[in-house]
Amino acid sequence: MPKPLIGITAVRVTRSAHPRDQLKAAYAEAVQAAGGVPVIVPNGAGPELLAYVDGLLLTGGGDVDPAWFGEADDGTDWSGVEPLRDETEIGLVRAADPDLPVLGICRGMQVLAVALGGRLVQDLGRGWPGAGVHRPAEADGDVRHPVRLDPGSRLAGMLGGTTLTVNSAHHQAVRTCPPGFVPVAWAPDEVVEAMEEPGRRFRIGVQWHPEDLYREWEHAARLFGAFVEAAARRRTARG
Repeated sequence: MPKPLIGITAVRVTRSAHPRDQLKAAYAEAVQAAGGVPVIVPNGAGPELLAYVDGLLLTGGGDVDPAWFGEADDGTDWSGVEPLRDETEIGLVRAADPDLPVLGICRGMQVLAVALGGRLVQDLGRGWPGAGVHRPAEADGDVRHPVRLDPGSRLAGMLGGTTLTVNSAHHQAVRTCPPGFVPVAWAPDEVVEAMEEPGRRFRIGVQWHPEDLYREWEHAARLFGAFVEAAARRRTARG
């Protein structure tokens, strides 16, 4: 099959006189290792970009503005909101053909949920009784914890197991999945750790960061492999 083009959304950095879009290298490296061709999607990109890519990877990053899911800001100030990034990513998801493979990672899962009608927990410490630790103290660290997967889910079959250890770095989470999606993985505190849309080529969100450990963890490599394969099949189908 031909190598598919995978659009990967960039982080907008505004803390300087010259705002810039940047991408953690691990996302592109994981896509390349799985056989895809990474294409950085800048903030402000319009839906016409979707005609050129075979898959869309929504990356991690800062918080989603709660106004997008109909709530007032609860006052939690963790990693800030970037309005242009929210507008760009939510707009792309809403404009995408449902047949376009989409993988949402961490914030990307939350964007996928919000764009299609789901809701978020703004902060697990305030809004999820009994929440465990999902966010590390260090900016570049992570928290390791188990997740259990629905044994009948596509994701469980894809990753080859129903209990996995994952790497977590978030304080928001999906409270309710959007219409058509179902939760398929949970942390020990019942926080939703993954969701999928049955019947579609590939529309999956995971709350953990497989890009950081795709070389060490087989299930992380499998996820990227399945995503890129779905994108390659779409490319072939489109001619």
